[in-house]
Amino acid sequence: MIGDGRLGIGVIGAGRVGPVVASALAGAGHAVTAVTVGSDPDRVAAMLPDVPQVDAVEVARRSELVIIAVPHEELPELISGLAAVGAWQMGQLVMHTDPAYGVDVFAPARPAGVIPLAVHPAIVFTGTSMDLRRLSGAYAAVTAPGPVLPIAQALAVEMGCEPVVVAEEDRSVYAEAIATVTTLAAEVVRQSADLLRSIGVGNPGGYLEALAHSSIDSALTAAGRGDDMLAAGFLDDPDEDDEEE
Repeated sequence: MIGDGRLGIGVIGAGRVGPVVASALAGAGHAVTAVTVGSDPDRVAAMLPDVPQVDAVEVARRSELVIIAVPHEELPELISGLAAVGAWQMGQLVMHTDPAYGVDVFAPARPAGVIPLAVHPAIVFTGTSMDLRRLSGAYAAVTAPGPVLPIAQALAVEMGCEPVVVAEEDRSVYAEAIATVTTLAAEVVRQSADLLRSIGVGNPGGYLEALAHSSIDSALTAAGRGDDMLAAGFLDDPDEDDEEE
């Protein structure tokens, strides 16, 4: 389906994620048909110019692929609510971007004949065009029934991401991993900035920028080797040659 032509894409959820994902797919040649009204219509219009802002039922009616990017606690009720009013269509692709849910959350929509997909791009979204650059080279967790898994993988690639298959039963662990790194990173930087500010260091965020980036880069390199102590920075790298005195 992905290779046969453009998809008409609708977005339910006009926050930081949905419009960016749709914009990325538009860059791959698909057409964005509609987006729900959000709290910042100017930002949405900047990401999706000239795209009609309508309600969720109308988005579903107009679209071959519906991207759902709403808060975690709202996703099940939204899917079941649209099923109750007959909004879903036979053969329609429906994709959510939540890290914790797989495709079982689409159970209320399955009788209508939808094709369920779960694709979570592993970046922190700002809701701006900056995210399009971040998507390029990022990873995306994909979950889908076996026969349509290639569709989810292809959509991730078209966003600019490298797809990684995460099993339905592993989505909660995956979500915990994502929450751990994003929450802890933000908290550590905040605490460090507060300490620097308390001793009169101006612009603590700028002061920490190079240190934070280099620390994260070193930790990621060590984590790729599976060395927790190195990732934490507690040990010297045993692979490095000792300097001659």
